[in-house]
Amino acid sequence: MPAQDRPDEFSLIEKLFAPLAAGAPGALGLTDDAAVFAPTAGMETVLTVDAIVEGVHFLPDDPAGNVARKLLRVNLSDLAAKGATPRGYLLVTSWRPDTPLSWMEAFAEGLRLDQAEFGLSLWGGDTVSAPGPLSFSLTAIGEVPRGWMIRRGGARPGDALYLTGTVGDGALGLLAARGELGFLGEAESAALIRRYRLPEPRLGVGLRLRELAHAALDVSDGLMADLGHMCAVSGVGARVEVERLPLSAAARRVLEARPGLIETVLGGGDDYELLFAAPQQAAGEIAEIAAAAQVPVTRIGEIRPAGEGIAALDVHGQKLSLKRAGFRHF
Repeated sequence: MPAQDRPDEFSLIEKLFAPLAAGAPGALGLTDDAAVFAPTAGMETVLTVDAIVEGVHFLPDDPAGNVARKLLRVNLSDLAAKGATPRGYLLVTSWRPDTPLSWMEAFAEGLRLDQAEFGLSLWGGDTVSAPGPLSFSLTAIGEVPRGWMIRRGGARPGDALYLTGTVGDGALGLLAARGELGFLGEAESAALIRRYRLPEPRLGVGLRLRELAHAALDVSDGLMADLGHMCAVSGVGARVEVERLPLSAAARRVLEARPGLIETVLGGGDDYELLFAAPQQAAGEIAEIAAAAQVPVTRIGEIRPAGEGIAALDVHGQKLSLKRAGFRHF
């Protein structure tokens, strides 16, 4: 598209993003410099922000709609880990000057689809053009009853350690998208790639854990890395029993062919499942939560005293030697 025919910033906002704010009176149709939000009585506001960058968090050939949905979902996953109900979000988009309008339109459509699924609206943000990779930042706003936000800190020795869904699919999906798991069947590869591109925020579980979990976070940087974050803030150690890990059929197929990729499963990240610590005696309640939310929840280990450190144990109870615990930007 010739430069003179491209929409400017304000035209883009009016065409692509103002419709996403239609359900939020406080967004003022994206015609002002700020939005207005009146928290519900008895609730506290929960804020979280994540950015995704082309070549780091998504591949250049990933569909635009999936990129937008992943951006929203990784933030919703943080709200889920806090036990918060989503209300709205702020969005910053940085487009290359040559980004096709069709790509932008597909991006906005992806947001529309997930707004409808998860019940929130766009409240505002900023749109810029810059050279370099595409990058997007989203701030999600949610609410939680006063004093009931689930924190990272609070895990106690003796707590059981639980994980929603399955682990390793996100990181293995990235390998599949790069063509590095050619031995997989088409359906298995597609299942892993979908998990990489479209994580599932476990809001239904998170909301039900508010009065039960001692600590929680979502697995974004890798299971062992994020467990390390929880333990550091809580002042505890932990044990993960690798044979208990919930794995998809595709992930099991990968590990059968390449057992060494267990490190990728434990430390690859991009799963956005909830990792939480809860009292041992709460097993029955957690099973009820899993059934109500229709999400598998698996006990994978136990919180231990700080002096015992953090370890992943094999089927013989021996510590695995891991070269890396998870993803790091620096």
